[in-house]
Amino acid sequence: MSLTPFTKQQLLPQEEKLEVSRQRSDLFIGIPKETSYQERRICLTPDAVNSLTAHGHRVMIESEAGESSSYSDKEYSDAGAEITMDTKKVFSCPVILKVEPPTEKEIEMMKHETLLISAIQLKTQKKEYFEALAAKKITAMAFEFIKDEDGSYPAVKLLSEIAGTASVLIAAELMINQKIGKGLLLGNITGVPPTEVVIIGAGTVAEFAARTAIGLGANVKVFDNSITKLRRLQNNLNQRIFTSTIQEKSLLKALMRCDVAIGAMRGKNRTPIIVSETMVEHMKRGAVIMDVCIDTGGCFETSEITTHEKPTFVKNNVVHYCVPNIPSRYSKTASMSLSNIISPFLLQMAENGGLESSIRCNNGFKNGIYFYHGLLTNKSIADWFSLPYTDINFITF
Repeated sequence: MSLTPFTKQQLLPQEEKLEVSRQRSDLFIGIPKETSYQERRICLTPDAVNSLTAHGHRVMIESEAGESSSYSDKEYSDAGAEITMDTKKVFSCPVILKVEPPTEKEIEMMKHETLLISAIQLKTQKKEYFEALAAKKITAMAFEFIKDEDGSYPAVKLLSEIAGTASVLIAAELMINQKIGKGLLLGNITGVPPTEVVIIGAGTVAEFAARTAIGLGANVKVFDNSITKLRRLQNNLNQRIFTSTIQEKSLLKALMRCDVAIGAMRGKNRTPIIVSETMVEHMKRGAVIMDVCIDTGGCFETSEITTHEKPTFVKNNVVHYCVPNIPSRYSKTASMSLSNIISPFLLQMAENGGLESSIRCNNGFKNGIYFYHGLLTNKSIADWFSLPYTDINFITF
């Protein structure tokens, strides 16, 4: 007969099982009017607002915030949003939704412990921006960092799709512009040689630029140093097109013949200059350069940042279009795309029981967080600006 009431197995250390409760959380979301230069988008469409309010959440929108995207205050009001002209009142909401990152003045209007969801646009930020977030103990999430189930970045991909498609459509407009165009239709008309389009890069922007150009009937040539990207682009297009690694002689030959050249190259920091000024000088008179990657420096040596009001300049007899925020030109389409990404995340966050539960349950959501209650949790930002870094996985919730 055993002298102990417990078996040997029962005396061994056992795994403790804690119940993880998921209680639904109600959100109170504030959407201020965008004040950044040339920013015309809004984060949520009236349909998305209606979906949120139907689930019991509150949405407060600053008056005329959706006007630039062709959404009226009445549409938002009918969808269940509260409309106000008081900017401070909107910024006092526990959750703030913005397209552009807030200014330091706007951060001052926020309450402590606010959840900010916006773009971060790391290339344009200064150290003071992050210090202001830290002072208010703000939790911040960037669209660019949110990951999907397949590990891709949905916001970046969608906006790249718009930029790629738009680059060809804008080039078609410029080619028939009375002042700077040469009256050439971008396409393939019977008996007329097709338009020649050169695309530098083979990512998402390049893929959708190629799709659009091919759809119009143009001859497309794509250059990139990654054979993997070139192969993937051909597979995605489901047809064989001219592809090549970037070699100066073959690229120059293609540029000399092309009517449109699209820069869609991306680098880790600054976009590498692929096309020198000498190569631009050899291009056709009246040819169009669309430098889509101008926001990270541009891949044409002759590129200079332009605006939506004055989008082009002519250099070496070649038309240059170098606007850094192309999706904002198509504000309604871009707003719908952003809304399709953000609204499911917000609904999921509420169903999970709030921010902390969502960080535990969703790695894509966690990846989007770069500030957590005033602590910087993104290592690349910390290294870039020489700021203290805290691993979000080591923070106790």
